[in-house]
Amino acid sequence: MNLILLLVAVLFLAYTNGANDNFKGVATLFGSRTASYRQALAWATVTTFAGSLTALWLSGGLIRVFSGKGLVPAALTTDPSFLLAVGLGASFTVFLATMTGFPISTTHALTGALVGAGWMAAGPQINLGKLGQSFFLPLAASPILSLGLTTLLYPTFRRGRERVGVTKQLCLCVGPVREPVIVQQGGAAILSSTGARLTVGELSQCVEQYQGVLLGIDAQRVLDFLHYLSAGAVSFARGLNDTPKIVALLIAAQALHMDARASFFLVGAAMAVGGILSARRVARTMSERITSMNHGQGFSANLVTSVLVILASRLGTPVSTTHVSCGALFGIGLANGAVRRGMVQSIILSWLITLPLAACLGAALYRFF
Repeated sequence: MNLILLLVAVLFLAYTNGANDNFKGVATLFGSRTASYRQALAWATVTTFAGSLTALWLSGGLIRVFSGKGLVPAALTTDPSFLLAVGLGASFTVFLATMTGFPISTTHALTGALVGAGWMAAGPQINLGKLGQSFFLPLAASPILSLGLTTLLYPTFRRGRERVGVTKQLCLCVGPVREPVIVQQGGAAILSSTGARLTVGELSQCVEQYQGVLLGIDAQRVLDFLHYLSAGAVSFARGLNDTPKIVALLIAAQALHMDARASFFLVGAAMAVGGILSARRVARTMSERITSMNHGQGFSANLVTSVLVILASRLGTPVSTTHVSCGALFGIGLANGAVRRGMVQSIILSWLITLPLAACLGAALYRFF
């Protein structure tokens, strides 16, 4: 019975992971108005699922880390009651965060549930040294690293753009057409084509667009292509990084005799469904409530996130895609001076709560089972 419940718990964890995480890779596409919500979500779903399937060959190290081996006694890592407590403890934590619109880390939730259930089951036999070295250090360092790299990278890209003569133009979307806007002294804005003065509501819908040519191609088209590519890379990296952590719970329960390929497919599919049905609240937080951004800023944040997460997945290092992507957005907010500090503080507080909440749930659920 516990084995069936474990399968349900793992799929529920994958669903909540998709709901909380799937949109993070494409948040900059929606936030910069490069894509609509549906277009961004479709791109996230396809590329994340591709990453989930590719993880079967590239992310074996994460399966070993999140099986609990070395952290708790070996006998626990194949105990269905222990694995069930970990899966449900992490799922409920991520589900609560998703319902309130906070982007938290499934990695953090799994780590907390592993510690809580492990402490309830084995007490002092839990390996605190491995906990600090293999889990806490990369989880704490990754958002700081992504913030720093993004803060440095975007101004470098901006200077390069200016040197090749690509400039920014404020535009108002009128149906499928983007009309150039001129901002006068005093803040008034008019359409350059007709001289009509824009209302406050119209001005709030304006977006920045790039003017110029790169390699003989319109600069805006080049940047849109690169922005989509970088967003897809982040989503692919997220599938690559998160799927094996969840699959580890199924692989560890050897009594299920589940084929590895079937496990990765099921988890990837549940993540896709979670993103399609329940991503909107976290999407709004990531796209609009951390900082405003333009196309170039979104591309810079995605580039840093995708490189760091893919590298960590290949090395078997348990970083959080959430922490890395949010750290990059924090960096963009600092670089453009538009960071919303209250929201950043709320997100960081939700990160601090994640691990102890998941640990308490994991401990209580293990005791129950």
